[in-house]
This record gives sequence, structure tokens and C-alpha cells, in this order.
Amino acid sequence: MLIYLQMIESEEDQSKFKAIYEKYKDLMFYVANDVLHNEHDAEDAVHQAFLSILENLSKIFEINCPKTRSFIVNMVEWRAIDLLRSRTRVESVEYNDEITGRSIPLPGDHGLADAMVSLPPQYRQVLLLRYDNGYSAGEIGKMLGKSPAAVQKMTERAKRELRILLEKEGVVI
Repeated sequence: MLIYLQMIESEEDQSKFKAIYEKYKDLMFYVANDVLHNEHDAEDAVHQAFLSILENLSKIFEINCPKTRSFIVNMVEWRAIDLLRSRTRVESVEYNDEITGRSIPLPGDHGLADAMVSLPPQYRQVLLLRYDNGYSAGEIGKMLGKSPAAVQKMTERAKRELRILLEKEGVVI
């Protein structure tokens, strides 16, 4: 943690980061290990996620907040997926729909919550960051190491898939 704290100038931000680190480090490791199934790789993913959190520390206002938890889980899950993709990449650099994050079972009312759970994790994460946390495509791109255009396209695909799932369930849009 000392390495991260040396990267932060203000005492207030250091205190905020310490609280985030203590509260979420175990959850972050659990999520990364759930995706990667390798403790060493999970540690790397958590480290990368903490670096991303440092870059976006000013966007975190409340530590014990569902939005903050969602943001942090998304950050570590994306870093774990990126690490997994980079280690399994052959010569092709095409997008691989087979590599996904972990599934999150959420209780639902056979509506939007169920449809969101049914989405592939990468689509769910982009929609949550965009519409639940309120980040722009550019901000999400910076967080996930993707271009704003790639984030925008992924958002469009996710919304299209969500619409299809909702129509199958008979939910009027």
C-alpha cells in the first residue's frame, strides 16, 4: 500500500485511498481470482485495478456506497479479463466473446434485473458504468484501457442485446 500512497499528494486523498484499500482489497482479490483461477495473476489484476482507481480517485465521493463498490468490482474484473485475454492471445487480436467475467446471480422480478443478469458480463459492466455510475464513454475508455469508440460500440451492442432479452420476457419497452 505504501507504493500507492507515495503516488498521492494530498493527505485527504491518501486517507480516502487507505479506506478504499482496506475495505475492498479482499473483495477485489476474490473477483480477480474468480475470473483468472490463479492467485499470482489475480494479484497482478488487483494491482492494475488499484492503479486505475488512483487515476480516478477524484470520481469516488463516498467509500461505503453501492456505486463505489460496483465501480471497484468492475475495474478489477476488467483488469482480470484483460490479463486473461493477453495471456491467451494467439496471433489474432479479434474480440473474443468466449472470455467473460463472472456471473452475478441477482434476485429479480423477471424484469430488467433478470435481463441484466442474462447479459454477458462485459456488456453488463459497460451499461452499469455508463448508466448507473454516470461515466462518459471517454471516462469508461480510460478506466478500461479502451478507446471511446470501442466503448460506444460495446454500449450499443449491450443495449441491443438487453432490448432483445426484455422483449423475450414480454417486457414492453
